[in-house]
Amino acid sequence: MDDAASEHLIRDPDGGVARLREIMRRLRDPATGCPWDIVQTFDTIAPYTIEEAYEVADAIARGDDADLRDELGDLLLQVVYHARMAEEAGAFDFDDVARAISDKMVRRHPHVFGGESREKSPERQTMDWERIKAAERAGRPETASALDGVAAGLPALTRAVKLQNRAARVGFDWPDAGHVTAKIAEEAKELAEAAESGDAAHLREEYGDLMFVMANLARHLDIDPEAALREANLKFTRRFQAVEAALAENGRTPADSTLEEMDTLWDAVKRAERDPG
Repeated sequence: MDDAASEHLIRDPDGGVARLREIMRRLRDPATGCPWDIVQTFDTIAPYTIEEAYEVADAIARGDDADLRDELGDLLLQVVYHARMAEEAGAFDFDDVARAISDKMVRRHPHVFGGESREKSPERQTMDWERIKAAERAGRPETASALDGVAAGLPALTRAVKLQNRAARVGFDWPDAGHVTAKIAEEAKELAEAAESGDAAHLREEYGDLMFVMANLARHLDIDPEAALREANLKFTRRFQAVEAALAENGRTPADSTLEEMDTLWDAVKRAERDPG
């Protein structure tokens, strides 16, 4: 693409993905691009990719459509960024990425794009999806473990659930939530004992064990632990800010209030949420 065509595309508000790709090409141009963008690598950009995915989830949780549009754009930029770096390295380009995911979607939806019947429940479709994924993994020579392919960079709670799901497919799982609850009590006791020992490494290990079993309980209860914790964070934020607001009405802050005073206000906020009338 010559300079005039490039400039026209970059300035075209209806240029779509082609415009974004050209902007990225220009940003990465070794001679005329942005010095910051030129030196970036997959490793340096990866944290931004993860952050943008979380910001998409946050916009969804807040029901902010305008912000969601912007955050999806930021996430799309990350895909274009990685694809551009791969193209420069001669590995693949954006079209290869789009082709691969399109092929995968067609392959994993035989009830839409193939001859299978659509007359099955969403639960059945989820099981079929996992079956197709397992068959794909089995065809890869490097696959040696049922746990292979669970990304190490996932949030820890999400990765714990995925690892447990993989193990459950080959029969390594507690039969019901009751057994998991009993294990939680056992792990909590071991954590308390570790706290008394004064051994920081052992304490961290036992805390991790308890968190891992809590993730397993979420799986057995069909709860997304990341989503549940995000909701708990939002609830804590909302209630604590209400406590701050109540204190501010009297010209005070949490720093110059007692724990008992704040607890009283916290309980009042909880009651107001449960009985808004």
